[in-house]
Amino acid sequence: MTNKRFDLVYDTEFVSQMRFIERKYHSLIRVTVEQQLAFEADVETRNRKPLTRETEFGARWELRFGDDNELRVFYSVYPEEAKVHILAIGIKVRERLYIGGKEVKL
Repeated sequence: MTNKRFDLVYDTEFVSQMRFIERKYHSLIRVTVEQQLAFEADVETRNRKPLTRETEFGARWELRFGDDNELRVFYSVYPEEAKVHILAIGIKVRERLYIGGKEVKL
């Protein structure tokens, strides 16, 4: 647990995955990621939790937000480097998660 500021590093795949999310959510995504992950990215909250197993794209944490918590940002925290690597963004529709327009199993 730390109170220092983290640098946010966006994966190149994250940018391409944003194309599959409606533009009306883009500013919400930017603001939420900056507010939630800049300082306490490694602190578990109601909508921010560590994943029980690593994903295929290397994420160890999940951030849920948006209408009905439908948006998901997957990231990894490197406290020794003071960096958060933001690896993927997706939309949860019922029990299905879509990242980059494709269904993904976690």
